[in-house]
Amino acid sequence: VAISQSGETADTIASLREARKRGAKVIAISNVVGSTITREADGTIYTHAGPEIGVAATKTLVSQMAAIYTLALYLAQVRGTLSQAEVSKTIHELNEIPEKIATSLQDISPIKKCASEFSNCKSFLFLGRGIGVPVALEGALKLKEISYIHAEGYAAGEMKHGPIALLEKDVPVVVVATKGHTYEKVISNIQEVRARGSFVIAVATEGDSEIKQHAEHVFYVPETSELLSAIPAVIPLQLLAYYIAKIRGCDVDQPRNLAKSVTVE
Repeated sequence: VAISQSGETADTIASLREARKRGAKVIAISNVVGSTITREADGTIYTHAGPEIGVAATKTLVSQMAAIYTLALYLAQVRGTLSQAEVSKTIHELNEIPEKIATSLQDISPIKKCASEFSNCKSFLFLGRGIGVPVALEGALKLKEISYIHAEGYAAGEMKHGPIALLEKDVPVVVVATKGHTYEKVISNIQEVRARGSFVIAVATEGDSEIKQHAEHVFYVPETSELLSAIPAVIPLQLLAYYIAKIRGCDVDQPRNLAKSVTVE
């Protein structure tokens, strides 16, 4: 599966060609109809997210996630690893997510307040477990891309293998703490972070009152199944990066040194 918003990313195209040369079938996921990656792949899933002017991918990332979920659910249906009822239930839930996110975005004052408080920090750490790991990586990427603040995304279970040495009061830690089978372990990680003086910013599931005892700031996201929780969880981290960048006077649409499409290796 080759994923490229523009369909022109050089290393993705090179990988696609190598895979096909070795006999693999390639599915492309792209936002641009008729792009190189879609012409050369065996099949294509278009995200149809519309033009994205800003260099940093936001809506196209979320639409790519939805496309990947849809592909996975189709394969689960074909292979029989999920029942038809389970597939239908998950697809229905996936269809409900946009409306849930729209409702949760009606009040983003907690994100703006947090951005104002930490906009002068020189470094952030983002932590997650399980499906929260790629969410943490995306949060760190967006912050460094558009606000020029050093940020590192890490699997929370690996925190003691290095990142814990960076913890101090001037290094806020953003933790993906949505409900799921790793929740209690995430809370344990948060306690370790706070014991070392760092402030905690948590992304949590609506209705979770316990998390307020463990974090200085909480961004609540709509409740979904654990499988789909990455989609709503990533939105407040994109907004946090946006508002921090705005406060710092950065150009959020055209960050320095970055291009929308990386067409050279």
